[in-house]
Amino acid sequence: MKTRVKFTFPAEKVEEPVIYLLGITFDVVTNIRRAEVSDVQGWVVLELEGSEKDIKRGLDWVRSKGVRVDPLGGDIVAG
Repeated sequence: MKTRVKFTFPAEKVEEPVIYLLGITFDVVTNIRRAEVSDVQGWVVLELEGSEKDIKRGLDWVRSKGVRVDPLGGDIVAG
């Protein structure tokens, strides 16, 4: 499964390796498509690939870390 999401990071989370930990902890491939990061906030548009279960668990974990998660455009068709 592939999906696209936007993470919005508050200032206290900007320097934490949330995307890296999402990938290695939940067996999700992360592909950064766009980003803007400063000292006080940041946002990242990601394509995520993995099993539906792993992606859901991973996104729940990201939210628990205080990062806002917004879905973007539903699933991505491979190709």
